[in-house]
Amino acid sequence: MRAVDALRDALPEVAKDIKLNLQAVLGSGSGSLTPEQRWGVAVASAVASRNGRLRDAIIEDARREVAEPVIEDALAAAALMAMNNVYDRFRHLVGKPSYKDKPARLRMNRLVKPATSKVDFELFSLAVSAINACETCIQSHEAVVVEGGLSEDQVHDAVRLAATIHAAAVSLELAEIPAAQVEPAQLAVSQG
Repeated sequence: MRAVDALRDALPEVAKDIKLNLQAVLGSGSGSLTPEQRWGVAVASAVASRNGRLRDAIIEDARREVAEPVIEDALAAAALMAMNNVYDRFRHLVGKPSYKDKPARLRMNRLVKPATSKVDFELFSLAVSAINACETCIQSHEAVVVEGGLSEDQVHDAVRLAATIHAAAVSLELAEIPAAQVEPAQLAVSQG
């Protein structure tokens, strides 16, 4: 994890927990996910978290660990969920049955024919849906992966990984805040 380790070093002190969590969730002994699942979730989550530095580092390290089709499926899952999460979240939040009855007419061929495994693609999609807070998509993808043979521990580990990747993206943005803007808040806390 050379590229991710370099990024971890760039995280500010206020994100120390994220540094530790990032190492833990991406490590080989990090839980119940296969390397393909772990790195696919990480790539899809990094793309969904919209931090270019993190995305590039995760993809670089993923290429050392898994085959290219895993990365391609993760990228495709992030792209499809960018569309589906907005669309499905709207239909859910507006609360009108008339919208739920309308056909989506949105192409999603990769979801049906992934380059790797259907269950893993759904797991990548679940992770992105968790980041994007789409209740309908979360429930749908969770059901598919559990019915496909994954355990709730695997689902839990995937979402833990997605949450940590998202937190790393936010923490990298914190690192860009000039120190002068951070110090007064730290002083106020230490004096309180």
